[in-house]
Amino acid sequence: MDDQTRIELEAAAFRTLRAHLMEKRTDVQNIDMMNLAGFCRNCLSRWYQEAAHARDIEMTKDEAREIFYGMPYDQWKSHYQVDADAEKKAAFEAAFAENVGKNG
Repeated sequence: MDDQTRIELEAAAFRTLRAHLMEKRTDVQNIDMMNLAGFCRNCLSRWYQEAAHARDIEMTKDEAREIFYGMPYDQWKSHYQVDADAEKKAAFEAAFAENVGKNG
């Protein structure tokens, strides 16, 4: 497989993942994704921002989140995010430290 085809397939897979998380599974909470998989929608938007920066494209965290979420992050939270209990919050702290904290 040539590099361009690989890039196009990877981009298609990313778009499908984004659509799945943003349109079909808005019920899945970021905290649950982080606790189970070690990443969430915010991680995906951060990786998008980091890819932009690697190409000398200026992009703020809020801009990357709005691109990924399809709306301002605060709007997403008010529509879809629910309060997490203490157990989930504690698990999140551990998952964040293990998967994000050491990487920035």
